[in-house]
Parts: sequence; C-alpha cells; structure tokens
Amino acid sequence: MSAASETRDPSKRPAGGGGSALRADCGSCFGLCCVVPAFAASADFAIDKPAGRACPNLRQDFRCGIHDRLRPEGFTGCTVYDCFGAGQKVSQVTFGGRDWRRDPGTAKRMFEVFPVMRHLHELLRYLDEALTLEPARPLHAELRAAFDEIGRLTQGDPDSFRTLDTAAQWRRVNDLLLRASELVRAGVAGRRKDRRGADLIGAKLKGADLRGVSLRGAYLIGADLRGADLRTADLIGADLRDADLRGADLTGSIFLLQAQLDAARGDAATRIPPSLSRPAHW
Repeated sequence: MSAASETRDPSKRPAGGGGSALRADCGSCFGLCCVVPAFAASADFAIDKPAGRACPNLRQDFRCGIHDRLRPEGFTGCTVYDCFGAGQKVSQVTFGGRDWRRDPGTAKRMFEVFPVMRHLHELLRYLDEALTLEPARPLHAELRAAFDEIGRLTQGDPDSFRTLDTAAQWRRVNDLLLRASELVRAGVAGRRKDRRGADLIGAKLKGADLRGVSLRGAYLIGADLRGADLRTADLIGADLRDADLRGADLTGSIFLLQAQLDAARGDAATRIPPSLSRPAHW
C-alpha cells in the first residue's frame, strides 16, 4: 500500500479524527458507484441500469461525463450517494490499484466487495462521530475498540469479505450508537420523544422544537421543517428527501450525513454542523 493510499485509509487514522478520510475520493476510485448498484428509471434516475453494468455516463478515465449537470439530466440519485471512502479503499488498497477494465479478472470480486466495504465504512463514519461526542465519553473505550475492529476488517483480502456478516457488525455497533445517543440527548430538559421509524411524510413541523428527539429511521420525506430546532436530535437513517430545512437549526444534531442534507432543501439561513457542507443546490 502506498503512502498516498494509507493517508486516504480511515482505518489507519486515529478514531475520532477520520473526518475527510471517510469521504469519497472519486479521483482514486474506479467508478464503482457508477457500476455496482442497479438504477431504476424514476425521479432519481433517468434510466434503467442493471447491477454490475457501467452507467453510460462513465468515461474511460472513471469520471462522470455529466457530473456538473447531474440534476438537470435526471440523475439526482447520484448527487446524494456517498460511499464513505469505500470506493478508493477497494480500488487502491483491497485490489492494489488494479482496475476492472484493464484487469477484467478482478471485476466480479471487486463488485462483490464494494457494497460490503461501503457498509463497513458507514459504520466507521458513525463510530468516528460518536467518539467526538463529549457526553458519550463513558463509552469512548468501547467505541474506540469497535472502530479499531471494523478498521481491521476493512484490511482483509478480497476473499475475506465473502463470509463477513455485516448484519452482525451493524447490530453490535448500533447498540453502542444507541447508548451514545441516549447520553447526548439526556442533556435536553424535559421528556425526550422517541419518533424512531415514524411516518412523518409531509408533516407540518414548521418551527417545531425537536431538540433531543430520536428521529432514527423516521420518514421525513417532503416534511416542512422550516425554522425547526433539531439540535441534539438523533437523525441516523432519517429520510430527508425533499424535506424543507430552510432556516432550521441542525447544529449539534447527531449522526446526520452529508447525503441526507444533499437530499433535502435548505437555504443560507439553515444552520448545519461544521463537519458538513452546505449543498450547492440550496
């Protein structure tokens, strides 16, 4: 592994300091997100594409030919996808820089490894954030141990991913994340609501006080969250597609991903965590 690939490898960084290392580095990836997943023609994708077939917009240099106009061309789904750095890990570390076009013999295994690696990197992303949460300090030893163990799994050879039980890894990590969430949200005065998995599609929540609320896996598609206070809300897995976040305060919200922001609507008045970026289309 080269020094450059090691720098991009989140499992080689101190837990709690992964940051940009857990974000996609498309220039070091072989376009895996443009090949491995299946697309279905819909509001998110302009075409049907079977799994394992390259998108027609993928160029020979593994760059997207319409990257600067994905939304107007009907590929909004591509703009909200995040591999959490798994693409460059599979390309440069697991397969040592051998790409599936020049070395077709790697294609099948590479395409099998990528979704497993993405799952592991997503867990690393959540654990990395949990290690920055001061109220969760009593759990930091357990969180760090889990981070190190997941990082070790990402270092395996291609065959090691075939038998990896990702569901078991998620259950173990999710238990820690739930406990960390409880510690953070315990600091909010009053009764903290549990809206896990709630159907809040199109809900009118303008100006709502959602501090300390668990919105894990909640369906907030098209919800009106203008001016809502989402500080210390647990947003892991919440579906924010087309949610209106104009003027909302998400600073201090926990387990919010860039992809969730990218799928929502906001404006200059929307307050977001410093670790995330304001989407260009807001």
